Amino acid sequence: MKEYNITVVETNNPAILKFEANHFLVKNNYEFKNIDEAKSSPLAQQLFHLPFIKTVYVSGNFIALERFDIVQWNDVKDEVAQNLVEYLNAGEPIVMEETKDTTPVSVYAEVTPNPAVMKFVLNKPIVPSIFEFKNIDEAKESELATQLFHFPFVKEVFLDQNYVSITKFDVAEWNDVTMELREFIRTYFTEGKAAVSENALSQTKASNKVESQPEVEYDDTSKAIIDILEEYVKPAVASDGGNILFQSYEPDTKKVNVILQGACSGCPSSTFTLKNGIETMLKNMLGDRVEEVVALNG
Repeated sequence: MKEYNITVVETNNPAILKFEANHFLVKNNYEFKNIDEAKSSPLAQQLFHLPFIKTVYVSGNFIALERFDIVQWNDVKDEVAQNLVEYLNAGEPIVMEETKDTTPVSVYAEVTPNPAVMKFVLNKPIVPSIFEFKNIDEAKESELATQLFHFPFVKEVFLDQNYVSITKFDVAEWNDVTMELREFIRTYFTEGKAAVSENALSQTKASNKVESQPEVEYDDTSKAIIDILEEYVKPAVASDGGNILFQSYEPDTKKVNVILQGACSGCPSSTFTLKNGIETMLKNMLGDRVEEVVALNG
């Protein structure tokens, strides 16, 4: 029997707190705004008995809760986390899921600004957060990525939410391999296989540093930069099959260092995007506190 533990993760919305589990909880995404809507979820119904719960979200490996203003999360989060651990370890049902896996898996290929990267989008979620594999040795916890690296032209694999971004070597042209990759990915998920192992979920924060920033004390400017990247930049680069991470801010030089992932990494247009998009936005929003944005990996 699985043993669950819960990690509490803050979000950009102070009213919403994420309770991440070390195992997948559900295959689909759910939102319940009251106890009547939660008829299919015994867990959500139980949570609504707490007078401060406004909305319950269940997706992938986490439960996100929105509170009413009658309490602060600091006063109740530990108790909520403990209740969730006890509920999950008792083997109680989370959501009475319909057999939605009977829906045929569809995959379509989407070009990205990076000519070396193609984005393969599915009609279902495949991972709860970002996973990036630069080579087959890094892909031990992902059968999907491991098999993709067996294609001689696959250089890197990037997974996020409902898509797979693949970076190729120059030995192949997309026109020659896109159909083969699309069919491989479709067949893989049609067979009900998981994109990453359950063990990989517990290593997510350490391996790709996506869901939360390292636990360090940031100055006010760094915090403002992180908020802007999260709210305005990440959704845009995600649509192109990539991701951007805040690395550091240098007060003396007013330089912002970031890391690019997926389609953004090594993209010929990334310099233009940094200078004319992200850098301009940060300058406009933060004034003279920012002089330059630099990608540490290209």
